[in-house]
Amino acid sequence: MKSVTTTMVGREDERAELVEFVGSTAGQALVLRGETGVGKSSLLGHAAALAEREGHLVVRAAGVEAESELPYAGLHQLLHPLLADAAGLEDGTRAVFDAVFGRVQGDPPSVMTLGIAVLSLLSLSAAHRPLLLVLDDGQWLDDSSADVCGFVGRRLAGGPVRLLVAVRTDLASRFDTAALPELPVAALSDEDAARLLDHRYPELSRPVRRAVLEQAQGNPLALLELPAHFAGRTGDLPVEDLIGRRGVPLPRRLQRLYGTRIAALDEPVRSELLLGALDGAGTPSGTDAAPGTRYRMRDADPAVTAGLLDIEMATGDLVFRHPLVRSAVVRMATPNQRRAAHLALAQVHRENLERRATHLAAATVDPDDDVAGVLEAAAESATRRGGALAAVAWLTRAAELSENHAGRSRRLADAAFVAAHAARLGQAHRLVRADLAPGTTESPASVLAAAYQALYQDGDVRSTHRQVSAAIERLRDAGPADSGAEPDEVLTRLVILLLAISQFSGDRAAWESTHALLDSLGSLVTERVRLYSGTWSDVTRHGAGWAEPLRRIAADLSDLDPWDVSRHATAAYHLDLLSHYRPHLQRVVDRELETGAMATGMVMLHQIMLDQMTAGEWAEAEETGQRGLGLAVERGHHLFAAQSRAYLAQLAALRGQVARARDLQAEVDAWARPRGLGFLTQVADSAGATAALGSGDYESAYLYAIGITRPGTFRPYAYQASRTLLDLVEAAQHTGRVEQARAHALAARDAGLPLVSPRLALITHGALAITAEDEREAAEMFARVESDPDAARFPFELARIRLAHGIRVRHVRDGAAARQHLVPAAEAFERLGAAGWSERARAELRAAGAPSRVSALNLASLTWQERRIADLAAGGLTNKEIGERMHLSPRTVSSHLYRVFPKLGITARAALRDALSRAEEAPRI
Repeated sequence: MKSVTTTMVGREDERAELVEFVGSTAGQALVLRGETGVGKSSLLGHAAALAEREGHLVVRAAGVEAESELPYAGLHQLLHPLLADAAGLEDGTRAVFDAVFGRVQGDPPSVMTLGIAVLSLLSLSAAHRPLLLVLDDGQWLDDSSADVCGFVGRRLAGGPVRLLVAVRTDLASRFDTAALPELPVAALSDEDAARLLDHRYPELSRPVRRAVLEQAQGNPLALLELPAHFAGRTGDLPVEDLIGRRGVPLPRRLQRLYGTRIAALDEPVRSELLLGALDGAGTPSGTDAAPGTRYRMRDADPAVTAGLLDIEMATGDLVFRHPLVRSAVVRMATPNQRRAAHLALAQVHRENLERRATHLAAATVDPDDDVAGVLEAAAESATRRGGALAAVAWLTRAAELSENHAGRSRRLADAAFVAAHAARLGQAHRLVRADLAPGTTESPASVLAAAYQALYQDGDVRSTHRQVSAAIERLRDAGPADSGAEPDEVLTRLVILLLAISQFSGDRAAWESTHALLDSLGSLVTERVRLYSGTWSDVTRHGAGWAEPLRRIAADLSDLDPWDVSRHATAAYHLDLLSHYRPHLQRVVDRELETGAMATGMVMLHQIMLDQMTAGEWAEAEETGQRGLGLAVERGHHLFAAQSRAYLAQLAALRGQVARARDLQAEVDAWARPRGLGFLTQVADSAGATAALGSGDYESAYLYAIGITRPGTFRPYAYQASRTLLDLVEAAQHTGRVEQARAHALAARDAGLPLVSPRLALITHGALAITAEDEREAAEMFARVESDPDAARFPFELARIRLAHGIRVRHVRDGAAARQHLVPAAEAFERLGAAGWSERARAELRAAGAPSRVSALNLASLTWQERRIADLAAGGLTNKEIGERMHLSPRTVSSHLYRVFPKLGITARAALRDALSRAEEAPRI
């Protein structure tokens, strides 16, 4: 609590709500929202005092404008007192905090992971007495911290922890969209305003009292501060000359009042106030701040006497009476005074890279490569912690402070590159255009930015391939001395972009041109570029040998920039190793989408979705795909939107949603084919083949499959050629094209596909089993499938092979032998929710003599939560009613039912009761 306090007047409704909030038996969050000076801080103090009287642990913190660009600065301030006294915190949870607060090197967690860790810490801290977190000036909390606070605040119901936040109405903040309950704080009524003024200043003359009430308009801060200025008024000086005219916003008018007090202080005291204001010092918290994080003001007693500072009783620190005092201190300082203060603060924080960089950037006027280097280092640190947007600002400032053109160009190029990956394509283009010499139309960096924009926004692979190739050739021919920026980095970025363009084109001529250009670069091509070139282009011909390097890289991804992680993950997808990368992707994707490399985050969503599809987590894949589609549409990244639709089409085809799959397929094809985006048209054709197979339309499936590659060959640079091996083989078999099916299976073996990836090994042996000309070979190939240690990682493919082999066994042997293969196939299809394939498997089982309902329709496949939700839904409860009983959102209930239906072999809620009864009665085979 502050040393100077005032009696609260009025606010009966707000105080009653805070009493209820503090006394609630279930934890919750509340946001106080009002204009500057309206009394939000007083209400926070009132709530804190109530909580302390009730035996609560109270932790107070405040957002500070000077720290709003420092990732997690606000969260560190809020949690530091709890972390210092959390001896029982699990090592894994503590490691999350160590990583995010920079104590150790490691993967910075996503908002969800960090939010869960915060909830664990709060639960531990509140184990013995309730906990109240009080956050003032939430509008200045850094975005990363605000997102975590929002995540935590939405999940506090049912526990002894409460979060109380105050924000200003005139400034946008992340709390505006945090979906937390709010309490508006309005100006005082005329009666309460008069009562407050009379209580604090009972001796005011009538004219002054009337003027104060008129000027303050019910704002408590103005009511408390204006009389002191009127008291010093001389002669007939108009009120407006003291505080500004009524048309001027109240915060500016109050700043002017504080300015007159600041101007009366001696220079040393004003300097001390300026150091504190620029470093976020003097924020009342009620607890000890983390040591060394902010400047601590000293020798400023005259400012206390002048009513500018208070003394924090808990710590003895000097604190600003109000944030407007801090703003007034900064505004009144001259530019030279501010720069000198920033320079002094950079020395204070010489061990804290990001704080030091912030102050050096503000302190430096003339070019200085040493300072630019510090800013570059801070940008790199921020990027790897999910702060790509902050990194762009630091790199741009580093470019401004560069001592030569080469350094400026390199740093602007770096800023543009990061901006492009942060989905700020327009900003990226402006950054590189700013570096062009008069009369110059383009530079390597401007080509890079323009190509990213054209590729992401319109899927342009034809002109971008030409432009990027030409820029690479110019860099190659010019040599290092004439390239402007460091050629190796710019060249590498251009080459990787060219590989991405070639991948999306899926065109043999484009790829051959790209590889020829890479060959001409010789030693300038890095090892990682060779890895991307081999895996992104044609795994049948160039993919062998890259699996082991990708596994090694996956073991430690924390030192890679987010775009490098996603590039390696793309290579891993082509080699069916994406499961090694998914844990890291899931940890960082939310962070990148919120404050980091958003475009890269969208790529990561695609990769997570693809691995979820591979692993049979189809409901989760649907959610991931829809999220990626929404973000891509919102950002105008039409290429990523089409890619999301293509993967959703594949997923719909797997699930037997034929109409939806064909609609999405047609939409993707209509957009991608005219642009020459072979990568996407192949995915669309693949979805068409899968949908047709699932519905028994084998002729259409064959036509789709041969549109990707002809039987017996694997079309060069068609990435779906090897992935659709089973589709073509099965379609050919079912349409009587037995020779073509066999030729294709043999071509896969002869091409060495089993050596390229575990999935290709599985489906090659499966294709050989399906097309075998004698039963000995069929049994041998099928045995390889069953004994494959990686087979379980590909449940859909494994079930398809079991189904095909079971059909064969039924024809050549008997139903009992066939059921050994058909039962696990049917169970897998039903567990996955592959409706068409499930029907085929059940039909084959009936033909093999099995009961009409197989053992897959038992309840063992349901989790406890899914069974409980299914029972409640079968009893007639709505999703909302189920959610209230189980403390889940209606959307989560819907998601669970979405997974339950295919497991029970139904498609509608009305069939739940009968399905559950049959499942309980079904015999086990």
